[in-house]
Amino acid sequence: MGHSVIVAGSAQLTTAEPWRERAAKLRLFARRPRSSLGCREVEIGPLGTIETAGVMNTRASGFELEISRRRLLAAAGLGGGAAAASAFLGNPAEAAGAASTDSGLAPPVAGLHLQFGADASSQVVASWHTLRPVQHARVLLGRLDGRLEQEVQAGAVSYTDAKSGQTVYAHHAKLGELRPDTVYLYGALHDGAAPQFSTFRTAPRGRTPFTFTSFGDQATPTLGRLYVPSAGAALPSPLFVSDNLGSPAAGDTTLGVEQLQPLFHLFNGDLCYANLAHDRVRTWWDFWENNSRSASRRPWMPSAGNHENELGNGPIGYQAYQTYFSVPEAAGQTEVTRGLWYAFTAGSVRVVSIANDDVCYQDGGDSYVRGYSAGAQKAWLEAELATSRRNRDIDWIVVCMHQVAISTADKANGADLGVRQEWTPLFDRYGVDLVVCGHEHHYERSHPIRGQEQNATLTPTPVATATDMIDTTTGAVHMVLGGGGTSKPSNGLFFDPPQCRVITGVGAPDPATKRRPPIYVTEAAPWSAVRNPAHAYGFAAFEVEPGPRPGGFTTMRVTYYDVVGAGGLLTPFETFTLRRPRRD
Repeated sequence: MGHSVIVAGSAQLTTAEPWRERAAKLRLFARRPRSSLGCREVEIGPLGTIETAGVMNTRASGFELEISRRRLLAAAGLGGGAAAASAFLGNPAEAAGAASTDSGLAPPVAGLHLQFGADASSQVVASWHTLRPVQHARVLLGRLDGRLEQEVQAGAVSYTDAKSGQTVYAHHAKLGELRPDTVYLYGALHDGAAPQFSTFRTAPRGRTPFTFTSFGDQATPTLGRLYVPSAGAALPSPLFVSDNLGSPAAGDTTLGVEQLQPLFHLFNGDLCYANLAHDRVRTWWDFWENNSRSASRRPWMPSAGNHENELGNGPIGYQAYQTYFSVPEAAGQTEVTRGLWYAFTAGSVRVVSIANDDVCYQDGGDSYVRGYSAGAQKAWLEAELATSRRNRDIDWIVVCMHQVAISTADKANGADLGVRQEWTPLFDRYGVDLVVCGHEHHYERSHPIRGQEQNATLTPTPVATATDMIDTTTGAVHMVLGGGGTSKPSNGLFFDPPQCRVITGVGAPDPATKRRPPIYVTEAAPWSAVRNPAHAYGFAAFEVEPGPRPGGFTTMRVTYYDVVGAGGLLTPFETFTLRRPRRD
């Protein structure tokens, strides 16, 4: 996590210091006029980079966030901000005591993260979770000067993990009536717990530049299970291993995203692979511990992957995922399918997130759930795409999903005919510009595709072959962005020359594995444009540029970054541009 520094002349106060030393410095600073010291506060991000006043993509504000935090709590009637001071000084016991009304220890505010509402310029949800019920969970929302604008109660939802019996409580505070393109300070708290503060920026309204990022298939950078050696073998000391396909890169990719400080991040499924883990609740906890250092500052907007399907957690296995996230509501959903598909608008971009296990043939989760929505998701998707394309304020339609329509990796998952049958004709009909996916653990992208060959695999038809400047009115570009951090990469498995294995169906369940084996058909891949065999891990950044005038062109400059080292060390792999006419 980042820490704060208050700079006053040649002296500085940092939360990296022991709390008693910081307390002494803070008392010293408090006795001296700030105007004479030229004090200012900056945020030291997780990479050691300076973010003035903790604000993403903003210029110096002149606000001192510690003072603003105190003011925010004082305005809410919380002891003149004592809890905020204790939180800043790093003494959890004092912070809990300042806010607690009983003698017990309250669970901390854990896993703080953000989601956009349907209108990203005015709606944000702040979420966190605990392992026990809490009282009076709420968010204090204000401006960077500490003016309190809202105090919003958080609603609670829960699930009980079927494997461990552990109940998880998630708290979601829905913040509305926000100003577009505005930075807010917020604090999440519940009775007895130290408040957790961060900042966020709402999306712009209308045609304004911004950047978003995307990857999938991350896992965690933690070791979640004690290794048990085979009979007769002995270890000199206990050994812990990853049991959820984790790797150190799963931490590096988060820090790589945070270097770019995007407006939001699209997470293309297979978040933490908790379904594989011995302790599923701890795996989710580790996931949020890793990603809150970014997701508490900018929304991380997910799509559900096959590894979000956890046996026994709800009728179709997604109850953990549905509990941790609070995404925009969508038509056609029931309590069972709540939150599995949704859409939101940021500037002139409409993002549509869908859940592909509903249509995929592959048996890739803990239970086989193909067809679970009985056509409701497809009906919603068609209506959503049609409405978005008719909207003259929307230039770009971006689809976020997990399983893929294209892949040139051998002996990985492959493409799924179900996606090609159900989704890609809708993408063609309504002019989707960009599709971001995961599932295959590498980076590749297609030429713009529109239409299909009438063969057994419905091979997508490329409509152009230029790889630097692409007109998306001719077809959608599909990007496989599965390099989020899993320890099972597929970048070394590319067919040469490019081919694609397509799952066209499944066999009867295997008595040993209980899974339905995939039936593959291999096709040529004329749609294959660019692949990255050299590096397994990375993500894409998308710079939306509206263009200078109505009736002109808008562009999306895309850079794929390899994440090549600790701390999110980045190396650009390629840059290209998507282009289409503005619709105003």
